[in-house]
Amino acid sequence: MILASASWTALILSLAAAGAYAVPALAASSLRSPRKRGLLVIAWLLHGLLLVLGLLNEPARFGFAPALSVTVWLVAAVYAVETRVYPQLEVHWALSALGAAAIVMALFFPGQVLHPSASAWLPLHWALGIASYGLFAAAALHAWLMNRTEDRIRHATQAHIGLPLLTLERLTFRFVAAGFVLLTATLLLAMVFRDSLYGSGATWKWDHKTIFSILSWLTFATLLIGRARFGWRGRQAARLLYIGSGLLLLAYVGSRFVIEVILSRNA
Repeated sequence: MILASASWTALILSLAAAGAYAVPALAASSLRSPRKRGLLVIAWLLHGLLLVLGLLNEPARFGFAPALSVTVWLVAAVYAVETRVYPQLEVHWALSALGAAAIVMALFFPGQVLHPSASAWLPLHWALGIASYGLFAAAALHAWLMNRTEDRIRHATQAHIGLPLLTLERLTFRFVAAGFVLLTATLLLAMVFRDSLYGSGATWKWDHKTIFSILSWLTFATLLIGRARFGWRGRQAARLLYIGSGLLLLAYVGSRFVIEVILSRNA
């Protein structure tokens, strides 16, 4: 989650992890499923070791690229576990490509050094927020698989269909519900401990991050209520999930990208 500037060790780990992710993406058609799963696990372990190294090093940094890196690592963790539970679930090349891209991006954009006086509540606030990112990203991935499976059923192309449609749908909404709980906790923490997070006497900040976060929360709440009350499913539910995930992505990653890359200044 928090990466230090790249040392030789971090550079080597980054290249090794990115390479392990990249192989299934570049050679997806020629690799068998067990080998792709093995490479995904190796990449995930190297990626996790890289993140731990960043946590232990000083000075601590945070930014849009490290946030994306942890999000992809969480999604890869979920997917690696699921491919063990559901062997018929294929390792998709897009996930491997995202993993490689996220690691390389974090090398070029390691984030900004945290101020020594940063609140002790910030790590918890960020941990909850990034965990919700990961769960919603996993939900979006499963929704995409769900839509693809539905298309294959509709067009009677049953080959390599993977998980049953109802299983994918159930997993998708479980991830949405878990992500919604963590996102709610993140927003409540920001409201209750705003003095600690933003300084004594601070008021609720109606900035881009806050607005997009609340809009995403409302979108996910609508999706869950619609699912419970009206049985929303399929493409209708997937569209709302994509919209909510996009708004949440803009809330932190998008705003930090603008600050760090386009404006090239500190927050």
